[in-house]
Formats: sequence, C-alpha cells, structure tokens
Amino acid sequence: MAIQRKERNLGAKQLRVTDDLEQLLAVLPVHIRQKLEEQEDVEDLLEIVLDLGREPEARFPLRVVQLSDSPVTAEDIDYLVERVGSFGKDNRAGIERTLHRISAIRNRQGRIVGLTCRIGRAVYGTIDIIRDVVESGKSILLLGRPGVGKTTKLREMARVLADEFKKRVVIVDTSNEIAGDGDIPHPAIGHARRMQVATPDQQHAVMIEAVENHMPEVIVIDEIGTEADAFAARTIAERGVQLIATAHGNSLDNLLMNPTLCDLVGGIQAVTLSDEEAKRRGTQKTVLERKAPPTFDILIEIMDMDKLAIHHDVASVVDKMLRGVPPRPEIRVRNPEGRVEVVQEGDTQKPPASAKFEHSHEIVATRPLPEIVKVYPYGISRNRLERAIRELRVPAYITKEMKEADAVLTLKAHERKPTPVLQDAGRRNVPIYTVRSNTYAQIAGAVRELFQMGPVNEEEAAIQDAEEAIARLLETGEPQEMMPQSSFLRRLQHQLVEKYNLASESVGTEPYRRVRVYKPE
Repeated sequence: MAIQRKERNLGAKQLRVTDDLEQLLAVLPVHIRQKLEEQEDVEDLLEIVLDLGREPEARFPLRVVQLSDSPVTAEDIDYLVERVGSFGKDNRAGIERTLHRISAIRNRQGRIVGLTCRIGRAVYGTIDIIRDVVESGKSILLLGRPGVGKTTKLREMARVLADEFKKRVVIVDTSNEIAGDGDIPHPAIGHARRMQVATPDQQHAVMIEAVENHMPEVIVIDEIGTEADAFAARTIAERGVQLIATAHGNSLDNLLMNPTLCDLVGGIQAVTLSDEEAKRRGTQKTVLERKAPPTFDILIEIMDMDKLAIHHDVASVVDKMLRGVPPRPEIRVRNPEGRVEVVQEGDTQKPPASAKFEHSHEIVATRPLPEIVKVYPYGISRNRLERAIRELRVPAYITKEMKEADAVLTLKAHERKPTPVLQDAGRRNVPIYTVRSNTYAQIAGAVRELFQMGPVNEEEAAIQDAEEAIARLLETGEPQEMMPQSSFLRRLQHQLVEKYNLASESVGTEPYRRVRVYKPE
C-alpha cells in the first residue's frame, strides 16, 4: 500500500501533501490496520481514537468509521505504545521522522487508557496566500481554532524563509509538533534548525536560549500559551529577531480578552482622563487604552484552510477596537481555480510619521527654485551632502560660491548667531535650511524638505534617529539613547547598530521604551 504523497491540482497551483501514513498504520494493531486500509478515502484520515473498552474509531472530515466490532483492550493499547516514541510530561509521543502525534489519556494510577493518533501532514505551497506578508520581515501571529491548519502554515513558513530566503531560522519545537518526533527533524522544515523543548513549562526558557546561543534571524514557535511565553516573545522581538508564532484563541477579540496573552497585541489598561479631555473626546472619564506597542506587527486569523483575515497594523487595529470601532481586516481566499483573491480590503492605514522626527526647517523660502538647484553648504559636510543628493536622486549639485546659490544648508548653531554669509542669503531671499547636527540622516532630511518630498515614514525616521545616535557615539564615545519606538522599529535600530559592530539594548518601560547604543567592552 502506497499512501505517502498526493498532489492536489488547484489550477495553476500544485499543493504537495506528505503524510507518511504508512508509518502510522504500521504501529496499529493488525485487525485495526486492516479495517482502516479498506477505506477508499484513507488519505483524508484526520485521527484514530482508541479508548479502553470502546470500539476503535477513525475520524474523517465528514464521517466517523468504527474500525472493529470488538472493544479496545489493554493489549491493543500496549501494542501501539511499545511501537511509538516515549511519552513526555505533556502525554504526547510521536513516530520518528514523521509529523504524527499520539496523545495519551491516563487513569488515576497513571496507566494509559486512551490514545488519540492525529495524522500530521506537511503541505507544501499553502502560504502563497500570505507570501507577501511572510516576506515583509515583520513579526506575525497566527490565530485559529484547532485543526484549521495553523501548525501546517507555520511549518511551511519556516521552510520558505530558510530555503528560499536563506535566513537563519530556529524552530522552538514543544512536543515536536512542527518538526516531528526523533532527533532528526522532518524534511518539511527544510534547512531550518529545530530546538526541542523537554517540558511545555520550559518553552519560554528555550526561546531565550535560541536567541542567545544560535543567532537566529527568525524564530518560529507553536502555541504561545503562558505569561512567561508572552514575556519571552517580547524580549526576542526587541532583540531584532522576526517572530512567527501561533497562540490560543480564534480571533483578535479573543486575544484582547485573554489577560495572560493580551500583551502580545499591546495589552489593555484603564486611563482616567481630565474633565476637559473627556469632554473633547465625548467619552467617560475612565477609558481603555493600549498599554504598550504590540509584540507582533501583523495578526492573521485563519478562518479556514483557504480563507484568512489579515490585520496588517495590529497597533492601529487595537486602538480602534478600544475606541469602539470594529476591525475591518483584509480577507483573502483561494478560489477553486487556485488563485488568491482579496474579497475584502482592510481599512488599516500605515500611521503617519510623528512630528518629533522633523529634522530641519526653513528660515526663508520666498524665491521659487529653478529646475536644477545649486546648494551652498555652510559648515556642512560636502561628502554627506553629495551622498544625499545622489541617493535621493534630486536635481541638485553643490556650488562653492554663495552668490550662485539657490539654497543654503547650514547648522542650527549658525542660525542662532547669523554670520555675514547667512545675513547675505537672507537679504537676497535665498532659502536657508538648518540641521541640528552634521550627520547624513539630518542632511538627507533637509534635502527631502528642500525638494518637498514629504516627511519620512516611521521606519525611515527610526533609522535616521539610530544613524544620528551612532554618529554621536562614534564622535564622543558616550552611550546614546534614541527616541521611544515600537518593538518593530526598535528591532530595525538594533539591526543597524549590529552593522557598525556596536552594542545596544532596550531600556525604559512602555510606552517610553527606547534603544540605547554603546561601545562593547
């Protein structure tokens, strides 16, 4: 009998399913196995249930089949237990190099009196529906009822990121759910590495160990279920590692109401407003607000195997929900032809950059600029200005003569005590732009303003802030702190710091948590 692989043709898309079903059938008592092999749709089997004193059952998506007229005996249970891996403290075992899971029910004396044999399948090609989300590099949390395919998608994400994007992926595998039983992980995870967890209550410790010892770019976790797990996830996200995980709960609503796990999406706190603010908002004085930036940037509710609801900006969605605005996620489906369709557009917009990131301002701007702008740098690095003009691809060049300038770029310190050069520029109505410090980030911000390219977005602003802090550190040797940011933006800053061979850490409490950069010992 060959029931190891099947191909499902979904139009232009082929889904390859590997279930290693023969290896599970081989550990079943003979009379049960023979009955099961007679089923025409055995490849669709979901689980086998063996309870002492009851008839064995095979469960399929739309039916349940009795596998014997005789009730299950203690010998039947012992036969199966002897042929699978050892049971852990979570009462789960497996079959080496397969994804099947055997879960035990014990009596009060600890003897096994029931077994649930759940079929584990590796399904290749399932994440095409969210491939763009996986490629974004942001942390992703998957929710959904049991059996809807959370772990299957998690496994495929790990494989794609490790094999196709060549990232360092570490799977923290509690109960061997993702990569199968035994010391050698299942091929379905590709070149991702797997760290096994001895007992479920140690999952958070293994998560931290993975980051500290193995330098991953991505960590994959199945079932974040405790407060310790949630705290470890936040710690990992702040160290610049992409997190992909599942959690208990079917929807974002469920997660917000879960006091243990709501921290994954920022948490909730009661805030007392002043009379004036409450009147302005038109609310009661005590309102609910998000406590901190969410650990996960994107949340996906798996409604069905081929239907997903995606919240692209968790922070924004949670804020709206706490104000009484129902969420409107993007809903994607895979149609019968295998094509992915967006059946509902989401209403989440990327929040605008905060005004705190404005790096330059205009003193005088009364004269219209020509098509090609001649910029006169006064006390500004010519090399950095040339780089900004080149990288931003603006029609400008640097002039050495003040009288030829169409715009002047200078330091804010010079503006406070105008020199003859700046006074001359003012008399001739030449626009003057100032920056706080002579760093590339500041200069590039001024050039953007000069050509009305609009404010930088939050990610660019956070990177600019990090570049300035690094420049100040290299110049003074003193540790520097950056502006408070969300966990995702702090991660980007940590990654930038690493490129300069410097050290960084997150300090402070939410919502004022920020990155501190310093020279390593």
